[in-house]
Amino acid sequence: MLLLDFKSLTRMWVVNLKRIVSCFLIIPALIACNAKKQAGAAGPRQQGPILADGFIVQPQTVSENVEVPGTLLPQEETQIKAEISGRVIKLDIPEGAMVPKGKLLVKLFDGDLQAQLKKLQVQLQIAIKSEERQSELLKINGISQQDYDLATLDVENLRADIQATQIAIDKTEIRAPYAGQLGLRNISPGAYISPAETVTSIRQVDDLKLEFAVPEKYAKNVSKGYRVRFKVDGGMQLHNASVIATENRVNETTRTLRVRARVTESHPELIPGAFARVNLQLGRSDNALMVPTQAVIPQARNKEIILYKGDSIQFRVVETGIRDSAYVQITSGLQAGDTVIITGLMAIRPNAKVKISKVHRY
Repeated sequence: MLLLDFKSLTRMWVVNLKRIVSCFLIIPALIACNAKKQAGAAGPRQQGPILADGFIVQPQTVSENVEVPGTLLPQEETQIKAEISGRVIKLDIPEGAMVPKGKLLVKLFDGDLQAQLKKLQVQLQIAIKSEERQSELLKINGISQQDYDLATLDVENLRADIQATQIAIDKTEIRAPYAGQLGLRNISPGAYISPAETVTSIRQVDDLKLEFAVPEKYAKNVSKGYRVRFKVDGGMQLHNASVIATENRVNETTRTLRVRARVTESHPELIPGAFARVNLQLGRSDNALMVPTQAVIPQARNKEIILYKGDSIQFRVVETGIRDSAYVQITSGLQAGDTVIITGLMAIRPNAKVKISKVHRY
């Protein structure tokens, strides 16, 4: 009797366990099915347009400011040297003073040349008188034409020798080639100098030149008459200069074009040899299409902007030009009046719907 009851209890426990397991398996299935029905009833989720700021492109006048180093030069500068070797017998070089053109600065010993000159002058006088007598004899056929020609030749030879001696004497004098300011002298009275030595220097400081170089991409923008502004190192004032010439080729090493300008003003801080910072306004354009820098999307091989058309967008390849801290010039790919997307660029994909929330202008 007890054995029968134990079997009955066991059978009932197994049946109840199967029912409990069945419930645990059916409930998740019912929940998942119900979720699918609700999702099907709700339908696909609708996504609205992306909000972004737009920028209206308009023509502007812009230029790129470039600062390059330069050097102030005198209008003329000459290292004064002797043409021949000799001993200094007279020295008149007032250091740092202004001197007129032709002023005698140095005189070398020329006693031997002066003596030779006097000798030739006496010989010339005698030869001239001899030529005159020969001329009278030729008129009465007292001598031949050949004898007279030889007398004339002697006169011309002596005159040529006198001229050569005078030139040699002139080389013993060193004179100022033009009016200017002398530098420091490098010789003393009584010194023996040669053509290799520099006696002093002279500069024309009334007019100054400014020499600088510009990158080759701006070479076409700088020509004769182009005006520049500069400031010398340690100076407080801006000065003006006008380009007078450019080199006829770009330097192959530095890829720059050498430019020379004439300083159009005078100021105590403008000293030959001073370092200058030259400010150039290059690449000027009166109809430049400028967009904010963040609107340009760099790609592997080009650059793109997102153009707003109605409620849709268009990715367009562009080329850039002049750039500053906030804007960049678009040289191709845009037209005046176009609207460019400037925010939310990373979230926008082709064929996306975009709504302009705010419009900006230059």
